[in-house]
Amino acid sequence: MFITGPEVVKSVTNEEVTQTELGGTKPHTTHSGVAHGAFPNDIVALRKLRELFSFLPLSNESPVPEIPTYDTRDRIIPSLNTIIPPDPNQAYDMKEIIEKIVDDNHFFEIMPDYAKNIIIGFGRMEGSTVGIIANQPRDLAGVLDINASVKGARFVRFCDAFGIPIIILSDVPGFLPGVAQEHGGIIRHGAKLLYAIAEATVPKISVITRKCYGGAYLVMGSKSLTVDTNYVWPTTEIAVMGAKGAVEIIFRGQEVDKRTAEYQSRFANPLPAAQRGYIDEIIEPSHTRKIICEDLEVLKTKDRAVPWKKHGNIPL
Repeated sequence: MFITGPEVVKSVTNEEVTQTELGGTKPHTTHSGVAHGAFPNDIVALRKLRELFSFLPLSNESPVPEIPTYDTRDRIIPSLNTIIPPDPNQAYDMKEIIEKIVDDNHFFEIMPDYAKNIIIGFGRMEGSTVGIIANQPRDLAGVLDINASVKGARFVRFCDAFGIPIIILSDVPGFLPGVAQEHGGIIRHGAKLLYAIAEATVPKISVITRKCYGGAYLVMGSKSLTVDTNYVWPTTEIAVMGAKGAVEIIFRGQEVDKRTAEYQSRFANPLPAAQRGYIDEIIEPSHTRKIICEDLEVLKTKDRAVPWKKHGNIPL
């Protein structure tokens, strides 16, 4: 799948490329983001499409589909209390957390091979469909870059278009620095995700599992973006940047180890954010599913009216 074939590419740019290299499944599912998934054959593709459609309403005016389930909200998940590594720089798999909190450990991921540092997909809570967007610490430490921002923004707007509640799981060290990102328009593309979450009128629930730094904290479902409920785990840090980086800037490299320890003792916990009203509650990780289910039940009747306008002005 391509706009201009290998022959045209060669005649114009003198590049030698095959059809598969130019527009095959791998480039479109891993680099361009044109395709949302690739499957080994048509049977698997049809099965996956049926599975996807089972999560979606018939139209934007139809209710979110619900299916019977024996997985109740009261299921406590003790393993979540120890899933975050004690070393703040050690990675873990956010998909494990998602699969543990959704019904029957069933999570349908969208675009699994593109911008792997952010996870999007559908799950169910007490039988009802929810959309999930989460940072993935196993890839680029869960940092937000151009591709991740666009991937997340489109998914959030899709969920909002069809009335699907959104759950945001955050562990993000910030936006990816670098000349390529800045020249590629990371400010503009990052604003797409911020705009999408702020604009969405469906129920929105945010849970921070470990850290949220800088502008990425604002983008990933902060209270200022009209998120309905904001929760954090006890391991959470909310700050402008990590302790060591902040100390090196503030104290200009003097007594770094001592100052870093002081900074961590004061700010490397969720209490300062809670005192300022940035979060609603510090929750025990094992009760995350129960709390989300309770909030979703309350938010079923959410009806947020917005002023009429022809359309919004998303930073495309």
